[in-house]
Amino acid sequence: MPSEHPDIAAPQFVAALGAAMSSANYPVTIVHRVMERTARAYGLDHAFLALPNYVQVGSASGEGIYIANPDFNVRYDQSFPLAKLVARAPSGTVSPAEGMAELHRIRNLDKRFPVWITVIGYAVQSVGLALILQPTPWSLYGAAVLGLLVGVLTVIGRRNEAVGYMLPTVCAFLVAYIVFEFESRWHVGTDSLRALAAPLATFLPGAAITLAVIELATNHVVSGASRLVAGFMQIAQLAFGILVAAQIAGIPDANLVTTQLNRLGPWAPFLGVLVYGIGIWLNFAPPAKFLPWMALMLYVAYGGQWVGSHLLGSYASGFGGGLTLILFALAISHRPNTPPTMSLVVPGFWLLVPGSLGFMGVTQLIGTHSSAVFTATLISMMSIAIGVQTGLLLWRAAIQFTVSPDRRAFHD
Repeated sequence: MPSEHPDIAAPQFVAALGAAMSSANYPVTIVHRVMERTARAYGLDHAFLALPNYVQVGSASGEGIYIANPDFNVRYDQSFPLAKLVARAPSGTVSPAEGMAELHRIRNLDKRFPVWITVIGYAVQSVGLALILQPTPWSLYGAAVLGLLVGVLTVIGRRNEAVGYMLPTVCAFLVAYIVFEFESRWHVGTDSLRALAAPLATFLPGAAITLAVIELATNHVVSGASRLVAGFMQIAQLAFGILVAAQIAGIPDANLVTTQLNRLGPWAPFLGVLVYGIGIWLNFAPPAKFLPWMALMLYVAYGGQWVGSHLLGSYASGFGGGLTLILFALAISHRPNTPPTMSLVVPGFWLLVPGSLGFMGVTQLIGTHSSAVFTATLISMMSIAIGVQTGLLLWRAAIQFTVSPDRRAFHD
C-alpha cells in the first residue's frame, strides 16, 4: 500500500514512465491517463504535462517538479516489455524502485539479432512491399538491392546522430539517382520509377501524422501540431532528395512512367504481405510468439485497405485499412493473454502507409511534380488517420453497451 507521504521516487517514476511512453509514440492522451492513474495508485495528487518530447510531473502546491525528456527511441522489440509495465503501473503493484529498474532494463536491452540480419530484414521488407506495389521481376531486384543499401545507411544513421537527421534526404537521393541512371541506360520503363517506393517506405511518417490527427481531434493542439509539422518535414526531406536526383540525372517528367503492373500473378500481393512480415521480424526482432498475431494484423490491414479502395475509391483505401486495423487490434487485445493494442497496430501502420500510396499516391510522391507531393501524400496518410479515429469512436460506442468495459488496450 502506498504511504501517505510518498518519497520523491514515486513522482520520478511517473515522469520517467511517461517519457518512455512518449518515446514509444503513445498518444499523449494515453500517456497522460496512465501517468494520472499511476500517481493516484501511489497516493499522489500531482498535475501532469505530457508532450511528444517533454514530460513534467508537479505537485499542486508547486513544490517538487519532476521533468523527464524522451531522449531515446524505443525500438519495436523494447515496446513489448514496456507495454507490460504500462499495464501494471496504474494498479500500484509495481514499486517506484522496481519500475525505474525495469525502465533501465528495457532501455538497455540488446537486439536479439546481429546487425547484418537487421540489414537483410530491411531488404526482405522492401521485397515484400515490391510484391504488393509492383510485382515484376525488375521491381523485386531493385527492391532487394536498394533495400540492402538503405538498410546499411539506416544502421549508420542510428549510430551517428548527424547522419540520422539527414538520412531521409540522403537515402532518397541515392535511391532515386541509382534508379534514374538505371532507367536512362537500360530503359526498363514502368519498373524503374516505382522501384523507389519500397526501399524508401520506412521514411514515410504515417504513424506521426496518424497520431497528430488523433491528438488534434482530442484538443491536444500543441502535441498534434508538432507531430504534424515533423511529419511534413520528413516528407519534404524525401521530396527534396528525389527532385534533386531527377534533375542531376537529367530525367524529364515525360519519361517518368509509373504505370502499375503485375507480371507475376494475382497471388503476388498476398505473398508480399507474408514476406513483409518476415522482414519485420528480422529487422525489428519482436518476440517469436508474436509472429502469428503480426501476420494476422498485416493481412487484416491489407484486406481492409483493398476493400476500402474498391468500395470507396483509391483516396479512401487508407481509411478502410485504418478502420479495420484498429477495430481488430482492440477486439484482440480486449481478450486475456493477447498482445497489447500498440504492438498489434504498429506493423499494420508500416504496411498501410506505403500500401495506400501504392494504390493511389506513390506516383505523385516519387515523381518530379513537386506540387503533387504534399497533396497526394497528405490525403493518403490523412485517410488512414481518419480511419483509425473512426475505429476508436466506434469501439468506445460499442463498449458502452457492455456490462464490464475492460479496455485492455495496453495489457500484456
